[in-house]
Amino acid sequence: MTELIHKELSRQIIGALFEVHNQLGSGLLEKYYQRALAAEFKSRGISFKEQVSVLLEYKGVFIGRRQADFVIDNKVILEIKKDNLFSRQHIEQTKSYLKSMNLQLAILANFTGGGVKFKRILNLY
Repeated sequence: MTELIHKELSRQIIGALFEVHNQLGSGLLEKYYQRALAAEFKSRGISFKEQVSVLLEYKGVFIGRRQADFVIDNKVILEIKKDNLFSRQHIEQTKSYLKSMNLQLAILANFTGGGVKFKRILNLY
């Protein structure tokens, strides 16, 4: 049996996602969920960085930068959206963050009317 990558940290992140959705419900702008998550992570003593710059390179040449919503404990990227589905674009965007930052795990989370939906995305190098 294969062990989950960052199992306990993932559990803590997902718990925070559900707590924020339970308190705020659905229909808000993404930035409010992000602010609430930051407050929830602080209250739980979870180490995180917000709006982390992800550099884009092409054959060693810098071509731009993007922003990952959160990097938790320097191990897990958390990308939040306000969609009902996991779009291919959002999955690919999250995969590119993993590769650029050389991390193994990202969680893509959607705040929906039906609750929080999340997907674990792996970078197996």
